[in-house]
Amino acid sequence: MFWQNLHHLDQQITLLLNSWNSGISDHIWLIFTNIPIWIPMYILIIAFVMMRLGWRKGLIVVAAAVLTFAFCDQFSNLIKAATERLRPCNDAYMLHNGLHILESGGKYGFFSAHAANAFGLATSTVIGLRLDKRLKYRGYATWMYVWATMVAVSRIFVGKHYLGDVIVGICVGLTAGWAFGCLAKIVIKKFMA
Repeated sequence: MFWQNLHHLDQQITLLLNSWNSGISDHIWLIFTNIPIWIPMYILIIAFVMMRLGWRKGLIVVAAAVLTFAFCDQFSNLIKAATERLRPCNDAYMLHNGLHILESGGKYGFFSAHAANAFGLATSTVIGLRLDKRLKYRGYATWMYVWATMVAVSRIFVGKHYLGDVIVGICVGLTAGWAFGCLAKIVIKKFMA
């Protein structure tokens, strides 16, 4: 009963958030949810990290970010298959109650890999850049977490995830990013100090 009530609450909140759409905002959410658009930013992040930390330390931080991304993505697939929670765009109740859909595909959606990947990448690279004691990188951290939030929220507005899917994805991404970011720091301090 508790899980049913929680799921129903998640449905209601998701429908409310998803209803705040317009022609302009739809285009914005599609930009943030579209993975190929992220590629130029990824290239800039790699170049920035290498430039600030040097190629050896930078390569370890980039490897940590890649491992974070891979972990979040595969862990999400594993949990989706285990829980089999339908995406909002595949749920008859959500469709009947006016879910606005911009993107469909994939049967199950718990938890959001987009949210996990975005927050994992942000966290692992922010932790890695702390190795450069010359600067604090507050602007970079702000940019990355605003971007990650927009990516995560976009999943609700395109109709592919519930708010709960996004919140869990954010938590997984923050945890994985922290773990792999700290691992990169340990490797760098142990072998490159």
